[in-house]
Amino acid sequence: MSLLGGCAPPEPLRLGFIGGLTGRSADLAESGHKGALLAVEQANAAGGIGGRKIELVARDDGQNPAMAVRALEELAALRVEAVIGPLTSAMAVAVLPAAEKAGLVMVSPTVTASPLSGKDDQLFKVVSSTREHASHSAKYVYAQGARRVAAAYDLGNSAYTRAWLTDFREALVALGGEVVVDAAFTSGDDPSYRNAVNTLVTARPDAILLIANAVDTVRLLLIARKQGFAAKAIGVTWAATEQLIELGGRTVEGLILTQYFNRDDTSPRYQAFQATYRARFKEDPGFASIAAYDATRATLFAIGKRGKEPLKQALLTAGPYEGAQDIWNFDRFGDGQRKAYVTIVRDGRFVNVQ
Repeated sequence: MSLLGGCAPPEPLRLGFIGGLTGRSADLAESGHKGALLAVEQANAAGGIGGRKIELVARDDGQNPAMAVRALEELAALRVEAVIGPLTSAMAVAVLPAAEKAGLVMVSPTVTASPLSGKDDQLFKVVSSTREHASHSAKYVYAQGARRVAAAYDLGNSAYTRAWLTDFREALVALGGEVVVDAAFTSGDDPSYRNAVNTLVTARPDAILLIANAVDTVRLLLIARKQGFAAKAIGVTWAATEQLIELGGRTVEGLILTQYFNRDDTSPRYQAFQATYRARFKEDPGFASIAAYDATRATLFAIGKRGKEPLKQALLTAGPYEGAQDIWNFDRFGDGQRKAYVTIVRDGRFVNVQ
């Protein structure tokens, strides 16, 4: 019996994942989970960490604050090394106090709300904040002639959507433009969609800005086009998933979106990642796949390098990290800095224009 016990494999190293795996923005978390899973599978194929296999333990936050906190507490009770996620800013705000209490590091692939940046806490963010993305978007649309923009934003993820609106407004005003009106809506509430669109269209803007997920962006834009609004439409990073094009079809043609993912990357590094991802999941990766893959790889690399130091410190010092597309790092607050791209939907695909 002792010989058999001595030959037992070591307990796996557990890594948590939290995301909205159900609901209207589930495409974001599903894509992110696949990216994280691929990183874990590759690490296990290479021998794991210190001879220990890695187990990815996923929990659904349902885009519900109470559900998200329970998910975080469950993962803490399982003694996961870190959590990949959450994937929306609203859920990050909800779970951060519980993560601080548990001393559990969260490495979010896609949280970007600028009020969550520049803080010494347990939340690490892989990509740049809404300030960078919104500013990039404002500069592009202003250069394209948009001076008066009307904006609609989702109340369900207000930590993100309000930050995007504030950052976009500040950048546009600095250039000489203005956000002439803004209107809130509630995801899944059809009358609120129509009320928001009516407010936007009545203002007769040069362009409308839809700060929403992919599903709601399609719905809002469809209502606006049916009302005869034919001017420019601007989306946000949150909406720039493959589901946007799948659901939107011709409706989303011409939609302008800022992203931190270059789908036209021809580098050997990205081409190898894309081929592996396609073989594993029978689909192309999206921005959340890339970001979650990078977040997971960085977390596992820091775990392997940390020695006796806390993981939070190891993440700050173990980089730079090799991502699927580029070499990147965290700043002293655990905020990632990544390049932003402006894309337009043309012929059913995201095309880089800047």
